[in-house]
Amino acid sequence: MHRPDPQKLTEALAARFASPTRSTRLTVVLGRWLALSFTVCFLTGLFSHGLQNPPSWMFFPTSPVWIYQLSQGLHVSAGIASIPLLLAKLWSVYPELLRWPPVKSLSHGLERASIALFIASSLLQLTTGLINTYKWYPWPFPFRETHYWLAWVIFGSLLLHIAVKLPAIMANWNGRAVRAAELKAELKGTGGSPGPGRTDAPSAAGAQGLGPAPGRWSRRAFLAGVGVTTGAVVLTTAGQSFSWLSPLNFFAPRVMGTGPQSVPVNRTSADAKVADLATSGQWSLAVTYGGTRKTFSLADLRALPQYDQELPIACVEGWSQMARWRGVRIRDLVSAVGAPPRSALRVTSLEPEGPYRLMSMPPEYVEDERTLVALELNGSVLDIEHGYPARIIARGRPGVLQTKWLQTVEVL
Repeated sequence: MHRPDPQKLTEALAARFASPTRSTRLTVVLGRWLALSFTVCFLTGLFSHGLQNPPSWMFFPTSPVWIYQLSQGLHVSAGIASIPLLLAKLWSVYPELLRWPPVKSLSHGLERASIALFIASSLLQLTTGLINTYKWYPWPFPFRETHYWLAWVIFGSLLLHIAVKLPAIMANWNGRAVRAAELKAELKGTGGSPGPGRTDAPSAAGAQGLGPAPGRWSRRAFLAGVGVTTGAVVLTTAGQSFSWLSPLNFFAPRVMGTGPQSVPVNRTSADAKVADLATSGQWSLAVTYGGTRKTFSLADLRALPQYDQELPIACVEGWSQMARWRGVRIRDLVSAVGAPPRSALRVTSLEPEGPYRLMSMPPEYVEDERTLVALELNGSVLDIEHGYPARIIARGRPGVLQTKWLQTVEVL
């Protein structure tokens, strides 16, 4: 049986996939953009995860009031930006997967395995993350835990990939230096044999800035197209997070100013199965500390000093909304049962089940005078969908921790 010559096969693939949109320089540029977006996603994701699963050492910033609104808005926007960037980078390098032999040595095999892990985990992360913004979960695994650990896998494999490719990255970091070297090689008539799909050699004129072949994009045009596409998908979705972009919000699943009392809703009273309990005339809020227990009816809470605060609701899916809240300061209720000022709380919702039925509140939020047991929203009594008869609202926390349909507040 005749076996194909690996060298001839490599040369044939190089000719087949040669294009200005496939060069080491272009891949490095796309890699810089993608690494930046992934780094923003990773750091903001760690912040959000820490707020929901706080380690003992974590500091909880309560200022500015929009800190989580900004952080999670950047997280989702950077994740959306990563989708076209990742696809463009895969386009620029996928012929490399066809190199023969596929594995040349142990180190080469480990390198390719790390790249495969990075690509597979990135595609899964971005796909499930985008679907999560629509609150659709067609998979059997828990999203939040999987999303968190995949982030570590992606970032670790990204750092490994950068370390392995650092010489090529450094050589192609400066565009002017690359173009000067290409022109010098072209004038000398040197060249070389590029790998499949790579156009680093002078024979691929489009990659040297001498103009693309007829019907092909130039490197600059390709990068411009990727930049415009990335900007477009971000601008038409980030309006769910940032009010100054809300007029351009055409494709995000949430729109500011919609929903009951002009604030969007994630989890409804029907989903939580609380409608009957919440609207019962027998409802009261129990506040406990040690052996001390006090119950407050809705009338009792309304009789206490009321405070107004402008605070945002900012959810992990990326949407947020600034709103005006009115209610009782949580620290006043804590003081009413004789608890010390720096106390942590365990808050329970009327929900019979669910991962956020119980919520822990660190002392930083309890002490903050802007943390309320809210009774009103935007000038009227809380709608049942927003947590009637009472809910928690604090600054700088994810929406899932702004517990609705309060039942008990336990001082720890």
